[in-house]
This record gives sequence, C-alpha cells and structure tokens, in this order.
Amino acid sequence: MNGIIFADPNFLYLLLLVPVIIAFYVLKQHNASASLSMPELQPFNQAGKTFRNYLRHALFAFRVLAFVFLILVLARPQATNTFQDMSTEGIDIMLTMDISGSMLARDFKPDRLEASKNVATEFISGRPYDRIGLVVFSGESFTQCPLTTDHAVLINLMREIKSGMIEDGTAIGMGLANAINRIKDSEAKSKVIILLTDGVNNRGEIAPATAAEIAKTYGIRVYTIGVGTQGMAPYPVQTPFGTRYQNMPVEIDEAILTQIARETGGRYFRATDNNKLVEVYNEIDKLEKSIIDVRQFSKKEEKFLWPAFAAFCLMALELILHYTLLRNLT
Repeated sequence: MNGIIFADPNFLYLLLLVPVIIAFYVLKQHNASASLSMPELQPFNQAGKTFRNYLRHALFAFRVLAFVFLILVLARPQATNTFQDMSTEGIDIMLTMDISGSMLARDFKPDRLEASKNVATEFISGRPYDRIGLVVFSGESFTQCPLTTDHAVLINLMREIKSGMIEDGTAIGMGLANAINRIKDSEAKSKVIILLTDGVNNRGEIAPATAAEIAKTYGIRVYTIGVGTQGMAPYPVQTPFGTRYQNMPVEIDEAILTQIARETGGRYFRATDNNKLVEVYNEIDKLEKSIIDVRQFSKKEEKFLWPAFAAFCLMALELILHYTLLRNLT
C-alpha cells in the first residue's frame, strides 16, 4: 500500500501563518487607498484598472505559495510502500516426477512429461511461501533440486528435465525413497510428497510399499497421481526409421499408488488429460494450505524535491515579473 507521510510533521504548524499573512496583505491594500477626495480627480475614477494592476497581486500569491512549498520541504514528505512479511507455519513439498520413456506418450498435449512440467510449474508459482524440491526417476532416481524457497531456480531446473536423462524404466519405490530421504529431516510442520507416474514399478531395489512404510514412519504425507488416458494411448517406439508412435494399452498400477496414498494419509488421483491434471494439482493445493503470520514493514522514499522545485520556480517567477513586466507597479 502506498501513501505519503511527513518525517518532521511539526513544521506543518507553520501553515497556520498563511491565513495571517493573507489577512495582513488584504488589510495593507485597503489602507493603501487615499483617504482624501478631490473633485478634480473624479473623471479619472471612471478609468478601469489595467491587467497589470491585477497582475501585481500575483507576486504576493507566488510568494505565499513558495512559502507553503518551503514548509512542505522542511516537513520532509516521504512515500511509503507497506509490505507484508509472510512467515509460514511450514509446508515442505517434494515433487517426485516420472521421466521414463512412456512419459512421452501423446495422450496429453504436447505429451505427458511436458504437460506435467507445465502444471507443476503453475503449482510452484502459486505457493511462494513453501519450500519445494524436485526428484525425478525412471530406471533410477536423483534429486534435480533440493528443498528451496528460490522458486525461480526450481522452475528453471524443472524446465531442464527430459526423458532419457537417466536409464529408462519405472522405479517408483526408488523415486519415493529418494524424496523421503530429502524431506525426512525437515523441521516443517507439514511434510508432503507429490508422486507422479504413468506406469508400473519394474526397476529398483526398494518396493513402493516399503517406501510408503518409511514415509509413514517419518510422518510424510504422499499424494500420488496416475497420468494417462483410459484405454489406448500413442506411445513412442524406436524404429530403424526413428521414433514412431504406436497405440498401446495404458498400464498404471493404481492399486499400489492408492496403497501408498492411504498408508501415508494422502490421496490418489487419476489424471486422464491436461484439464484433469490441472484439477488434481488444484485439489492438492487446497488440501495443503500454509498457515501465514503477517507482519508489516515499510520502505520510505524522500519526496521533498518536488515541493523544493516548485518553491524555486515560484520565487524565480516572482523575481522575473518584479523586475520586468511589473517593474513600475511595485
């Protein structure tokens, strides 16, 4: 919120002198009129006053206005910007994303992986006060970004992920275990993992159910998302002529994803298209809201230059008129 305050407001009391100065000037003008009437001068009374006669009062007006602006300068006007310093009770979120070759299927636009990245980016942007990190997995798993409040860095790292970065496969248990390892020592009041995959666990030394038990031990809530349309979807297939897309049945281990969510106190969601995926993240966003303590602080900026410049211009204008156009009337 923006506003104007005065650093030395006591100087504003000098403005009370302005009506006194004006009254004194008016009284002085009245007393300056001649009290002696002469019949011989009666014909001259019919002559109207010229513009210059009225303009001479402008000198006084300029002087008074300059005085007002100088008082404002002494009072030191300042523009204030009021900010809200948000301190959250604490939600740490690890995004755990499948980047296996099947995530390039075209049942989402442009494909599952890019759609997931885009929606996750919007989710990150909508939670500016949470620490969020990113783990990716396929046949193996690694941490793309640890928990951070620097969401610009996180979003840039999100954009860089692509299928083929690591050995192909679907190691759901390894991905979840890696995310647990990154968030388990967090001191946040709420620890959350969002696990997104489009397949069935077929790699890794840790079973998804085992990883779920570990998450429960550390009080970590896991939301699971199964990505893929119902029925058939165009999957990428490598051929001697390059990558071709072939319709294949969508296989998602919904049973284990539901078990992981139920075991840890989370929920399982199925996203069958881009809009459903957006709805899933919106639902998770509503379920995991930060408790915010608002503190206000202000940033001040000096604004005395403008009234100082106005006072200078008015005094300069008065001097110019005094020694030029109104030289014979003052």
